[in-house]
Amino acid sequence: MATDCEAWLNANPVEAEDLSDSFISGEEDNGGTVTSTKNINNEINGNWISSSSNSIHEARLKAKAKRRLRKNSSRDSGRGDSLSDNGDPARGSTAAPTSPKSKLLDRKSRLGKGRGLPKKGGAGGKGVWGRSGEVYELEAVDVKDPNYDEAQENCFYETVVPPLDEGDFEKTVTPIVQEYFEHGDTNEVAELLGELNLGPMRSGVPSLAVSLALEAKASHRELTSRLLADLCGPVLTRSDVESSFDKLLRELPDLVLDTPGAPQLVGQFIARAVRDQILSKSYIDGYKGRVDCQHARAALDRAAVLLKMSMGGLRIDNLWGSGGGQRPVTQLIKEMNLLLKEYLLSGDSKEAERCLRELEVPHFHHEFVYEAIVTVLESKGEKTFKMVLQLLKFLWVSSVITVDQMRRGYERIYMDITEINIDVPRAYFILEQFVDKSFSAGVIDEKLRDLCPCRGRKRFVSEGDGGRLKLESY
Repeated sequence: MATDCEAWLNANPVEAEDLSDSFISGEEDNGGTVTSTKNINNEINGNWISSSSNSIHEARLKAKAKRRLRKNSSRDSGRGDSLSDNGDPARGSTAAPTSPKSKLLDRKSRLGKGRGLPKKGGAGGKGVWGRSGEVYELEAVDVKDPNYDEAQENCFYETVVPPLDEGDFEKTVTPIVQEYFEHGDTNEVAELLGELNLGPMRSGVPSLAVSLALEAKASHRELTSRLLADLCGPVLTRSDVESSFDKLLRELPDLVLDTPGAPQLVGQFIARAVRDQILSKSYIDGYKGRVDCQHARAALDRAAVLLKMSMGGLRIDNLWGSGGGQRPVTQLIKEMNLLLKEYLLSGDSKEAERCLRELEVPHFHHEFVYEAIVTVLESKGEKTFKMVLQLLKFLWVSSVITVDQMRRGYERIYMDITEINIDVPRAYFILEQFVDKSFSAGVIDEKLRDLCPCRGRKRFVSEGDGGRLKLESY
């Protein structure tokens, strides 16, 4: 090959200008005819071709166009404004050529190679673990892995919950019981306790629940008795319940300091547990002659008495009563009327307040106001008038009856006064006096006083009605 090149050069001498690999002149770029007395090289991009001068000229034009396209694509590949084969700007790019954001977000190759597709098939980039929607399967264990351990193939992993100690037990179980007093769902409590590793502290659940119920309301004690009955079996055993009540009897001297009636209440819990069959009937008999503490003896005596009374017809399953929201309306109205009658006989406002609180129906106190005013309208003396007004003022000052409940009670009287007047002819007159006294005592405001209905005055013949009497009721 070298011998052929040397022979051709000797036959066709070429000057240095014709051996240059630079771009052609402007005349060639404009498509004009170039005349030269020099010989034309037959080498194009290092390849020897034997052809006419016209074919060599066309080859040079194509080589020049390719070099220009390669140079532009390499320079502008990061800006998104590369040229097409015709030299026009490529479409599909809206970012500014000099925008740094376009360079950061561009996922195409910077080398000017390839088909312009994203790197790694779109699975690359910072914080990217693979293509979207790609699912990775479990890798098979490689025996040739240097970290391979044959003993790990037979291992089973399981979550282990450590057992609770005495300090963590109260912090964990106390919120569960207090929340149960709000929703009353025993199944939720059983699920929460099942997730804990109670261990030897399992017998402490009934004693903790009872100790919290001693300081709560009667409805909460009823919920506690239901909770113990529902937990016995799924979570607790009979031996756990017996151990818990044994602990309560030992701690009674300390419980009496916070709750003076703790012995009677614990005795009622024991009687209810025996009735619910979570304690054996021989539990109380097992303590006979072996109790030195007077408080424990009082609790056991209370339980024994209640069990004997149950044989005579007493329902121990309704020992604590039902909550205010669970009672029927007729029963609540009956108890409120009994409360008013007892107050009119004793005149003890504090006792009436305590009884009203024990009903646990703050949303139904408007009924108490209504019944109290009806009692005043149906009475015949001033004593009932003054005592009921004094009671309403006492309950108003102590915030037992709220503004809304007091207003609703008076408004109900205003609406029913027409029917009440049928049985009590002087109802309008007595109501006006009672409303004025209530306003003077600060029980109601001026707006509520002005809403009090007034009785229509009878018109006589002398007032120019043509000698006719009105037939409407007044």
